[in-house]
Amino acid sequence: MNQSVGKYRWTICGLLFFATTVNYLDRQVLSLLAPKLSEEFNWSNSDYANITAVFQFIYAISMLFAGRIIDKLGTKKGYILAITVWSLGAIMHAYSLPVGTAFSTFMVWIGVGAVPVSIAGFMLSRAVLGFGESGNFPAAIKAVAEYFPKKERSLATGIFNSGSNVGAILAPLTVPIIAELYGWEFAFILVGVIGFIWIIFWVIFYEVPSKQKRLSKAEFDYINSDETEVIEIVSETKEEKVAWFKLLGYKQTWAFVFGKFMTDGIWWFFLFWLPKYLEAQFDMKGTDIVLPLAVLYSMTMVGSIFGGWFPMYFINKGYTAYDGRLKAMFFIALFPLVVVLAQPLGHYTFWIPVILIGVGASAHQAWSANIFTTVSDMFPKKAIGSIIGIGGMAGGIGGVLVSKLGGYLFDYYEGLGHIQTGYTIMFVLCAVAYLIAWSVIKLLVPKYSPITDL
Repeated sequence: MNQSVGKYRWTICGLLFFATTVNYLDRQVLSLLAPKLSEEFNWSNSDYANITAVFQFIYAISMLFAGRIIDKLGTKKGYILAITVWSLGAIMHAYSLPVGTAFSTFMVWIGVGAVPVSIAGFMLSRAVLGFGESGNFPAAIKAVAEYFPKKERSLATGIFNSGSNVGAILAPLTVPIIAELYGWEFAFILVGVIGFIWIIFWVIFYEVPSKQKRLSKAEFDYINSDETEVIEIVSETKEEKVAWFKLLGYKQTWAFVFGKFMTDGIWWFFLFWLPKYLEAQFDMKGTDIVLPLAVLYSMTMVGSIFGGWFPMYFINKGYTAYDGRLKAMFFIALFPLVVVLAQPLGHYTFWIPVILIGVGASAHQAWSANIFTTVSDMFPKKAIGSIIGIGGMAGGIGGVLVSKLGGYLFDYYEGLGHIQTGYTIMFVLCAVAYLIAWSVIKLLVPKYSPITDL
């Protein structure tokens, strides 16, 4: 890496890292408190699945518009809007009971029927959170495309995406303890407030490269060294809109969309259901889950950064950025296969499924760093936010299906007295999803094929 040109771009990467950390802190609080909240409000597995599915569904739909909004407002304003909304949504969870009471009353008034107060309140809170959080990755990927040359983008994406792992590590280390000491409501409020602090630093340090006074000319030229159309860098506000239907006419779009549909739900399954899995399988509650989840998500941070570096090995051997990335993604897709052993070997010690699931989750983060970057490999900057949004919507829909399937299976097999079978089925799905996704991506776009007619 050429550091003589300057390194302000890594400051921007650092800001994206912290935003993603906050993003995952906010979304994981509910899953960590799920065993406690399920007991307090008498939720079934399907009730919890419905609450998480609302987040995923709203996130999915919002991703379609979030990319467009980011492209329209620009990265700076778009990111501020996103983190403001999701931080308010996080805080709103603490007031889910009064919110749910008002919503349930409204539903009765319009003749729809009563909705349990706790479920209604948490559903609305998750909806606001999902709407705001949908802006994080379109904004972050766009910022990476603005501040990094193509050869560094997967590394930068891997680094900022590792913020999701740090958030996932910090959450189990802090949330159960905060809830134990001050109540579950305060855990939501405290985590939500952090987002507003981040906005201050974003306002101070971020500007588009062409207007960034802290960026040297040498670094600006380095950032744009592999661009064929430097004019795209000059101004976000002058970019013409690209119709969604036009974007859907490219195989490159569908490759990204299918890859996200197949794999995003797997990560969310790990994120939202692991605390309940440890309770159901090993009777672990409250602070019991702190250490195993911290270890598991520490593993995923390694996968995220390694995944960002891995394709550079092939690129340095002469592959194009896309072809090197696809080769790396094949090897990454093999690692989740170990997750099928989690249940057969889990009777020895809970650490075996924790480590095996950690390998699968780590592979997901490596996969994620690369599948995001295939978009900036092949599409011009003016379309990146929109493509990320379309793919994010597909990933969210996949997440809804995985959550609903999990909730149904767990309630069904729990009724039969063997909830473990439900988790075995879900872990098999988690294991094979990446190879299926890679095969379809390879079939649709076998070689580097950049879009030049937008």
